Amino acid sequence: MLRAFVCLIMLAVPAAAQDVRVPQSPGEISLSFAPLVKEAAPAVVNIYARRVVEQRSPFAGDPVFGDFFRQFEQRPRVQNSLGSGVILSADGIAVTNYHVVGQATDIRVVLNDRREYDAEILLADEESDLAIMRLAGAEDMPHLDLRDSDTVEVGELVLAIGNPFGIGQTVSSGIVSGLARSGTATGNARGYFIQTDAPINPGNSGGALIDVQGELIGVNTSILTRSGGSNGIGFAIPAGLVAQFVKQAQEGHRRFQRPWAGMVGQPVTAELSDSLGLDLPGGVVIAEMHDDSPFAAAGLQVGDVVSEVDRAPVNTPAEMLFRMSMRGIGRSAEVIYVRRGEEKIATVPMIAPPDSPPREMVDLGERTVLPGLQVARANPAVVSELGLPVDSEGIVVLDPGPFGAQIGLQTGDRLLGVNGRRIEAPRDVDRLLRRPGPLVQIEVLRGNRRLLLRFRA
Repeated sequence: MLRAFVCLIMLAVPAAAQDVRVPQSPGEISLSFAPLVKEAAPAVVNIYARRVVEQRSPFAGDPVFGDFFRQFEQRPRVQNSLGSGVILSADGIAVTNYHVVGQATDIRVVLNDRREYDAEILLADEESDLAIMRLAGAEDMPHLDLRDSDTVEVGELVLAIGNPFGIGQTVSSGIVSGLARSGTATGNARGYFIQTDAPINPGNSGGALIDVQGELIGVNTSILTRSGGSNGIGFAIPAGLVAQFVKQAQEGHRRFQRPWAGMVGQPVTAELSDSLGLDLPGGVVIAEMHDDSPFAAAGLQVGDVVSEVDRAPVNTPAEMLFRMSMRGIGRSAEVIYVRRGEEKIATVPMIAPPDSPPREMVDLGERTVLPGLQVARANPAVVSELGLPVDSEGIVVLDPGPFGAQIGLQTGDRLLGVNGRRIEAPRDVDRLLRRPGPLVQIEVLRGNRRLLLRFRA
């Protein structure tokens, strides 16, 4: 009777459960992440960066107060920052966050085995919060392989490896809890992120987010938390974007070049989807477009809804720019869009923002009332560098200089006129500010606001 009962129980067990067996070896009994960490950890490094911050007096160079306040000027202050990084090649190419090493004058990289190397920045980008470095004299270095970001799925087990609080290397575990997160990271970073619940402590910035195969799927960049601690939502920059950074660094670029869309888009909400004739909300509707936009050249128009770029869905402008950046300048991307309910396909070239018409950059010298002021003509390249609206025109401020900053000028301001005389070209700024008279009035457009800045020469 007992034997029959046991047989009935076995027949009732699902087939999948019948495959489960008792661990047969000590290794299976002590199943853990230890072998994975042992293999991946040597490629994750500690970074010590130092930058010198000038303590400049607001009266420096002032003909009246400069000499008086010079005696109170403070000496340059040294700032130290601590973070993590990941070695990506045997010859010492490594990645970290921009906020760890940006503008650093001295970078020291310490490996898990206590070897130390000086490092130089090859390419850095504050907007993406990424920096690519080369370790001086490095050979046969431990490194991690980059995984295709498009293969990452929600629910995957991940490990975050870094150097929190400077106490030494630590490892935390979690899962991928979200993809395509945009506009949620702290600091200056913008774009597309992998979301994880693996704790990311201060000092983990720039560290590795790896999968269970030991491949790098992202670079840890920030955590969204209410308490200020590691309990919160972590964000990592996808490895696919890191690969583009490495490629451009190896090609000799000092700044990251993003493909130029030449348009303004907005997410399609439920309200917009009804008016656009869409069954479901999704995609990016084109609100404005530059005449030279590659999307315009490919046949897209204002009002079209871009649903896919390079066979991946896009629902925000940040996702769209990420997909374009993943494709890279010099290539083309297949774009699927919807116009009046009809789905269409276009091939869009990925191009850099055109530096035309010529920017005609002008630096104002000592003979003007605002020495150090730097201006240029707005073109797509200048507009992209300054983060201005795509339709910006006219003469823009690249650097206000010390005196320009004192009167209220800011980078990105568009100069309209001086003392009632209209500015048509960058050279007009130099001419009009050479002998402007005792009272100077500069008309400025900042965003959608017109300002009048008045001062005595």
